[in-house]
Amino acid sequence: MKHYYVFLILLILFSCQDSEKNNEQVNTTDVKQAKIPKLNLEQANRLVELPLNCVGVEYPNKLGQTLGGDDDLKSPKVLHPSFYGCFDWHSAVHGHWSLVSLMRQFPDLEKRVEINQWLLESISKVNIEKEIEYFNGEYNKSYERTYGWAWLLKLAEELHKWNDATGKKVEINLQPLTNLIVQRYLEFLPKLNYPIRVGEHPNTAFGLSFAYDYAVTLNHTELQSLIEQRARDFYINDEACPLGWEPSGFDFLSPCLEEASLMKRVLSKTEFRAWVDKFLPQLKNKTFNIETGRVSDRTDGKLVHLDGVNFSRAWSLNYIAKGLPEYDHLKNIANQHINYSLPSIVGDSYEGGHWLGSFAIYALNSMGK
Repeated sequence: MKHYYVFLILLILFSCQDSEKNNEQVNTTDVKQAKIPKLNLEQANRLVELPLNCVGVEYPNKLGQTLGGDDDLKSPKVLHPSFYGCFDWHSAVHGHWSLVSLMRQFPDLEKRVEINQWLLESISKVNIEKEIEYFNGEYNKSYERTYGWAWLLKLAEELHKWNDATGKKVEINLQPLTNLIVQRYLEFLPKLNYPIRVGEHPNTAFGLSFAYDYAVTLNHTELQSLIEQRARDFYINDEACPLGWEPSGFDFLSPCLEEASLMKRVLSKTEFRAWVDKFLPQLKNKTFNIETGRVSDRTDGKLVHLDGVNFSRAWSLNYIAKGLPEYDHLKNIANQHINYSLPSIVGDSYEGGHWLGSFAIYALNSMGK
């Protein structure tokens, strides 16, 4: 009789285990597949209206300027003749990036003549000299560190990849400012003892990722090597990132996923697999999901940031999954995030329109890459 009870208990245990396995399989197959968003010519013609409608709009404007005296009180266009629009300097920069990115992908854009003309007028040699003068001012040497710096290098990278006469001329005009920003990175990164892990502009991982892309594309080995070393210094021992804490109330970047995306860039596949298994082990679970950032009021300049965090998560998840089949399921989560925020950004209020188009384009560009 005793043997019979032992056998019965073992039978029940094995049955429970089989049931759990079956439930896991059901959960995996029941994951809802999101519609795959795509950037086509029709959508590009819609999205390009966002930067076109703000790169030349001087006010309202948030300068972020440190004043050394009355003589520093000048209009945005005088201080920043290239990048005075779109509410602030960095948004103006990535607004120009949006124009270049869409022109490079879709040379038949309806407003291609207007875009080319604007790029040549805005990023002229004379205007860039004035931009450099501002950065070399006594009180603004850390201006736009590192978010605006990162977008400037992303613009320079996009111009370099654009096989077009206008693009080449604009790249040459921008080059002195590009060189200055590279030098600022080289000077600043060795002095940064701790990474900045917030979900807004100063996030170190985001700033390093864009700068790293530039360094790889332009074969700037000094900058590339420095970022690889600093990324390891800052993040190689990180474990168990609290993804459940994200997003904060008005994040537009995902601290955990931006960090993982950076480490995917600088580590070998073998190293990254081992690192991410400790940093975000849940990503490997085929049933992993994360709720999109929910926007309650798109007329609120801070609350609309959460549309940005959705695009940030999407491009990070797509980059993490690239070349790693075991993470392919993350692409579906990226699609969910893009689909939530994309329909709202065209025709939106100025609070999101001056910057969200760039985030949407960059997220869409990450598809299939």
